[in-house]
Amino acid sequence: MDVDFGSLLFTFQGRINRAKYWLATITYISATIALTGLGFFFRFHMIFFVITGVVFIAMIVSGLAVGIKRLHDRDKSGWWLLLFYLLPPVLDGLGRAIGIPLIFSLASVAVSIWALVELGFLRGTSGANKYGPDPLAGR
Repeated sequence: MDVDFGSLLFTFQGRINRAKYWLATITYISATIALTGLGFFFRFHMIFFVITGVVFIAMIVSGLAVGIKRLHDRDKSGWWLLLFYLLPPVLDGLGRAIGIPLIFSLASVAVSIWALVELGFLRGTSGANKYGPDPLAGR
């Protein structure tokens, strides 16, 4: 699999398949593990927090780009990420605020599972769609 990591991680246009989505996810997990090791190396000194802040901002922007392109492959708007990323913590907070956290926590988990299935497991639309050509075309 020929991968241009800059394009994969930092562009918002087009579509990506499940394999590239999981490659990006593994990249984020690897970066987080590396940052943890760096923290111990720098003894969690101020330079560690500066490096971590820069990397986490890049990971947030990249995560949005990857999620949007994955939704595009499913022929859905990138705006669905608002639902997937913001609704679970809102539901948790609402459940705690009104005193029935279990029901809202279950709803939060259900939305998170839906997002995982939608982004990570369901195949994209076959052929071109309004977001671009099929990333699996020609394979």
